[in-house]
Amino acid sequence: MTDETILVARAQQGDKTALAALVEAHQQTVYNVARRMCGNEYDAEETLQETFLSAITALPRFEGRSRLSTWLYRIATNQCLQLRRRTQRVPASGRGSETLPVEEFDGDDDASAPRLFVDWSGLPEAALLDEELHDVMEEAIADLPPDLRIVFIWRDLEGLSTAETAEVVGISAANVKVRLHRARLALREQLSAYFAGREPHA
Repeated sequence: MTDETILVARAQQGDKTALAALVEAHQQTVYNVARRMCGNEYDAEETLQETFLSAITALPRFEGRSRLSTWLYRIATNQCLQLRRRTQRVPASGRGSETLPVEEFDGDDDASAPRLFVDWSGLPEAALLDEELHDVMEEAIADLPPDLRIVFIWRDLEGLSTAETAEVVGISAANVKVRLHRARLALREQLSAYFAGREPHA
């Protein structure tokens, strides 16, 4: 058995030290994802709290059929999306945050390609890492529709595999690839526009 499996077994028997160790191991990841999904610290902290309250309540029924992290991140994902649904409404015009069902998207459709590109390869490394770009990137991620954003966060920012992301988000691996493709295109277009507007670097 892995160390985490032992900790889970002990926590299920009421060992508070083991439970605290499990929370400590995963709370930063859950908070990071919640912060990017919610857009503010208050809602992220609420999501973090609700995630672990739900997990602790359900822990006695956890059977270990998946990794604890996968099970926990699925709870966190549901909490994030539920909070988004409570705090955000789709505009009456049907535009804005509403997105087409992923099943209707063809990844090879030229209409989905970004309309603006620049060559980033010649930019100094410092230009890619500066604080301004970080802020632009965070804003671009925040502008993604929630169903695309959550996939991008888990897959590209937190480093989960396609299969893990699919299990965490509760969709097929094929749909993970479709949503990730759409998210990357949207981000690439926004960042291309940003770089196109910057002063040339020496």
